[in-house]
Amino acid sequence: MYNPAVDDYVKWKNIEGWVYYADSAYITIEISVRDKHKEDLIHSPKHKKHHCCVVCPNWSWDELEYVTTRAEDS
Repeated sequence: MYNPAVDDYVKWKNIEGWVYYADSAYITIEISVRDKHKEDLIHSPKHKKHHCCVVCPNWSWDELEYVTTRAEDS
């Protein structure tokens, strides 16, 4: 069985995206990212983007289709 990892690109049911978080119980699949407004950065300057993620529990991992892995920056 496929064991998903952070930075893998996967398809699951009708969604696809990057694995943003992974542990033994579930993964989150990042389906969209957008920049925060300048006003939002005042309160949270460390995090510059909004991430929309979907939770995929471990009992559904057999439904995941692995596509690729994100290249590491050298």
